[in-house]
Amino acid sequence: VWIKGKRIRVGSSRFITQEGVTIPPEIETLQATCQAQGFALVLVAIDEQVVGALELHATIRPEAKRVIQALRKRHLSLAIISGDQEEPTQKLASELGIESYFANTLPENKALLIKQLQEKGRVVCFIGDGINDAIALKQADVSISLRGATTIATDTAQVVLMDQSLNRLDYLLELAHQFDHTLRTGFLTTIV
Repeated sequence: VWIKGKRIRVGSSRFITQEGVTIPPEIETLQATCQAQGFALVLVAIDEQVVGALELHATIRPEAKRVIQALRKRHLSLAIISGDQEEPTQKLASELGIESYFANTLPENKALLIKQLQEKGRVVCFIGDGINDAIALKQADVSISLRGATTIATDTAQVVLMDQSLNRLDYLLELAHQFDHTLRTGFLTTIV
């Protein structure tokens, strides 16, 4: 963004470097420390100079562990696809008990990962709430977002959970399973 004739950039070290801004050694050291602790660092640059950094700590949604347990009972494979660095993504996956994760994933690569799973015969349900999730939401067989997420995520998703949480996800899957069963039964009845 341009503010009063100055160019302001806010983003990951990858973004800042791509923009041609040099990251000072003290910020690189700070970033390494943050990543080792499982945190993310967002850099702020004015014109061609990094002037600050924001340390981000992932917050696990209160319902996440319970929802993951319910998904496991359905024998579903779970994975995290994140644009965050390796260490914060690994820490999040570990805290949630999810073995499979992908870190440093650009938005278009999220969709590519989903496409690769689909080519292996997998049906993919992707849950996302950010701008960077829109392409993956579009690629997935089933896409879910939450009310209050970014507009592009809710506009792209096939299902939007209106209570702004994942609490009803298991119910949604059960409803879909019952609907599928009813369709199959009706189809077989029609054939007979």
